[in-house]
Amino acid sequence: MTEFLLAATPIATILFLMIKANWGAARAGAAAWFVTALIAVFYFGAPTDMLIIAQAKGVMLALYILYIVWAALVLYFAADEAGAIKTIGRAIRSLTDDRPLQLLILGYVFASFLQGVAGFGVPIAVVAPLLLGMGFSPVLAVAAPMIGHSWSVLFGNMATSFEALIGVTGIPGTELTHDAAILLGLSGMMCGAAVLWLDGGFRTIRRRIVPLVLISGVMGVAQYVMANYGVWTLGGLTAGIAGLAMSILVTRFWKPHPDDIAEQVEDDHQHMPLLEALTPYLVFMVLVGCATFIPAVEAFLGHIRFTLDFPATSTSLGWLINPESAKAIAIFGHPGALLLYTSAISFAFFKMRGHYDDGIGKRIWQRTLKSGLPTSIGMVPVIGLAIIMDHAGMTYALAEGGAALFSGAFSVAYPVISPAIGALGAFMTGSTNNSNVVFGMFQRHTAELAGISTSIVLAAQAAGASLGSMLAPSKILVGCSTVGLSGKEGPVLSVVLKTGIILTLLCGVMALGMLLISMHAGGI
Repeated sequence: MTEFLLAATPIATILFLMIKANWGAARAGAAAWFVTALIAVFYFGAPTDMLIIAQAKGVMLALYILYIVWAALVLYFAADEAGAIKTIGRAIRSLTDDRPLQLLILGYVFASFLQGVAGFGVPIAVVAPLLLGMGFSPVLAVAAPMIGHSWSVLFGNMATSFEALIGVTGIPGTELTHDAAILLGLSGMMCGAAVLWLDGGFRTIRRRIVPLVLISGVMGVAQYVMANYGVWTLGGLTAGIAGLAMSILVTRFWKPHPDDIAEQVEDDHQHMPLLEALTPYLVFMVLVGCATFIPAVEAFLGHIRFTLDFPATSTSLGWLINPESAKAIAIFGHPGALLLYTSAISFAFFKMRGHYDDGIGKRIWQRTLKSGLPTSIGMVPVIGLAIIMDHAGMTYALAEGGAALFSGAFSVAYPVISPAIGALGAFMTGSTNNSNVVFGMFQRHTAELAGISTSIVLAAQAAGASLGSMLAPSKILVGCSTVGLSGKEGPVLSVVLKTGIILTLLCGVMALGMLLISMHAGGI
């Protein structure tokens, strides 16, 4: 019990400081880092070299993420200075006057589509400023896409997180897709409902239940079909496209409630055609598509990579971390690089079309620097403490302590806690992929020892890790940097944390229901 409580202390520290004390992520992360280091050294037996290696890995991961952050900021401010953001917002308002439906389309459907295309924080970096430009509050603008895109992480971005689960557990993907796709499809509907709930509670959900069911249902079915036909690498992308198509269809017949008609937002920019305003995002999708689906382009852009190799390290208690390389940064093929190419093309296009005046380059840089610098400072200690916890065995101790609650006669109820373990891994490592790597085999062994369905438990792990991505502090920093909330991340964390806990618990209940149905059908 002592081990579990000490392992939980860094998490409790950063949550308390950000939510209750209202500290920014930089201050809270630094304080929690020192707490983590002390506990890791004096209780879990982490040597100094382990702390150095873990923090170096944290710096590498931060560089990977910050490449996206800074590039996304440049793109956003280039589009915003041209008036494109307000034009897009006006177009969505013309598609439907229903404010909550606007939020659902952007914060849930479009964010899920972007996750299928790119991932790595791009959905939040792109959608949050769009919502802000449409008149939504900064906190809501960040929280909505963070929650809305999370369900699609497992099969999004070429299903890299699902491939990691397959690799670490040794179980063929064809044996996992059925349960994983069903659980994620149901979780996707809950994510859509949660986005609506942010803008008006259960009344808003009740009034939009038809659009929600139609849109989320189509997205869930599309992902299920792709995953179970062996094309899970396109599951998230296909679901996003299906969701966008259904959203357009729904707006043709949906009439908003009088109380929910969006307020008109003043526009001081000269109107531009919608196609011009969408140019940056269309260019980005074309570039991502070429870099992803054309092997020659992918190889060309990815031939120069920056990484570091780290040696093995272990604690005095025997917890071993094998040698590994840091996540490689493809200098010219990284999502951040694709965003920079898009920014350059968009800047030239808007300049040619006469949407910029003198001094535009300086203004874009100043706005980017103001938003990006606090985020960069805060990200390094936050990621560092997560990796220290992982390397010292603290994260595993938390998962093991939670699993111990469901041993013996209560083993059949283990799926209830399984998504929480996956979410914990995503929260601490900032990655669904890493959560599946860290806890995939742990979940498999636990299921086998308990004598329950391995595929359902691993589906719960995968779904929990996917949902838990909304809790990653690094993503919160990314989103807040784009809406002027750098250093004021606490309110966003509070909203997302409460929502994430509820969704993860509901996911666990659904996993338990799937297990009971499976046992009944199997005559157990």
